[in-house]
Amino acid sequence: MAKAYLEISLKINDADRANAAGVYNQYKAPFLEQIKGATSKELLIRDEDVQVLHGFESTQDAENYLSSDLFNKDVVVALKPYLQDNPDVRIYSVL
Repeated sequence: MAKAYLEISLKINDADRANAAGVYNQYKAPFLEQIKGATSKELLIRDEDVQVLHGFESTQDAENYLSSDLFNKDVVVALKPYLQDNPDVRIYSVL
């Protein structure tokens, strides 16, 4: 069970959502296999935005992911053409 969550909310036009979902699918397995403490990754779709909810064993693992090469050099670069605004990034701990 996750003890921390990283929620990233993304403003993406409807026309670009399929491409953004492709980025999610491309990096889901590497995230779960390579990132220390990663326990889950879910794509949540709403009319107003798209959210990616990442589960971790600790808040420190979530913070470390945000500074990882997988996040900064792969995921961010791949998503950049589809973003309409800066992402809203939040880390939550589970009590």
